[in-house]
Amino acid sequence: MCSGYLQAELVGAALSEAEAVACLQANEEAWQLLVVDLLLKQGTGLGVSAALFTPGRKKGIVAALTNAASPDNRAECVRPGVDTVFDKAAQVNEFLAYCAVEH
Repeated sequence: MCSGYLQAELVGAALSEAEAVACLQANEEAWQLLVVDLLLKQGTGLGVSAALFTPGRKKGIVAALTNAASPDNRAECVRPGVDTVFDKAAQVNEFLAYCAVEH
């Protein structure tokens, strides 16, 4: 759905932190916008960001789209390199608009 709306190409998708890290490492040059959920089947989106981005080595934009967008979780996202956080229930239109500009 999003790929058609945004005219963007989906590079990969993963249900776990390990799958996401492996997919992103295998396609390191293919993506510009990484969308993570904070809660994955195994691991977290923050773990994905932390595994890939060390200070001074960040490629692309990282957006979190989650049902767990509490103020504490939003603050926690800043440390591993997440650029912005959107609440799935309340901010889908804002998320899509952000992606359209950032992709």
